[in-house]
Amino acid sequence: MMLFVAVVAGVLIGLSLGALGGGGSIIAVPVLVYLLGQTPVAATTGSLLIVGISSLTGAYAAWRQQNVYVARGLVFGLVGVAGAALGATWSVAVDPDVLLAAFAGLMLVVAGVMLAKQLRGRSDPDRPVAHVDDPIITVSPTFACNCPRALKVVVTALVVGVTTGFFGVGGGFLVVPALVLALSLPMPIAVGTSLLVISVNSAAAFVVRISHGVAVDWLVVGALTVAAVAGSLLGARLASRVQPRALSLAFSILLLVVAGYTAWQSLPALI
Repeated sequence: MMLFVAVVAGVLIGLSLGALGGGGSIIAVPVLVYLLGQTPVAATTGSLLIVGISSLTGAYAAWRQQNVYVARGLVFGLVGVAGAALGATWSVAVDPDVLLAAFAGLMLVVAGVMLAKQLRGRSDPDRPVAHVDDPIITVSPTFACNCPRALKVVVTALVVGVTTGFFGVGGGFLVVPALVLALSLPMPIAVGTSLLVISVNSAAAFVVRISHGVAVDWLVVGALTVAAVAGSLLGARLASRVQPRALSLAFSILLLVVAGYTAWQSLPALI
């Protein structure tokens, strides 16, 4: 029965990651804690492996469909790792309930901005739109740097990393809005690229957790991971066939739902 729950939950995690570029750790941790009886530390460690591997698989599938900007994703992920370490250090002195309430507020703001963008239209037709394959830095035949754009990528990635490390949650809910809103990437490209970013950050965090001696239930986590990989492949196909506007709307609604539940769980402890 436990393995059956793990498989079903893993498929849902993979679908969320592959289709929306986030939500995996939000689903994985409650499943591991409340349905499979793991401690929060073990659950958050196991979820990093599940989400990291399924994200990498989904990123490969999205890359084959030309929905991943690899160079920008790697830069975003590597800068995000540094920011996450800094944010995690800052979060030590903050009450967990305050963190959860603040995170719920953050998600509400991001979802509100994305919904407002949907209501008023995708973008101003007179505004030039950057193409995802436009290089930021080139070395041949001559060196050229779109430095304002490069700085925007670095600053946004660092802010996302710090925020992710501070709140102690997966980065999908922050990476996708950042790629869509700050870098003007189309939703399918943002989803695919975010999977690469998540896999980089998850790998780094998992290594740190294991180095501190955190125990992992490899059987349960392995079953969840295999199912999540299958789900992420299916989710990546779904992302390529659904209209970007529909994906963005679905992601915004998912943010609102998770934010509402998080606020409902955390606010009573603060009152």
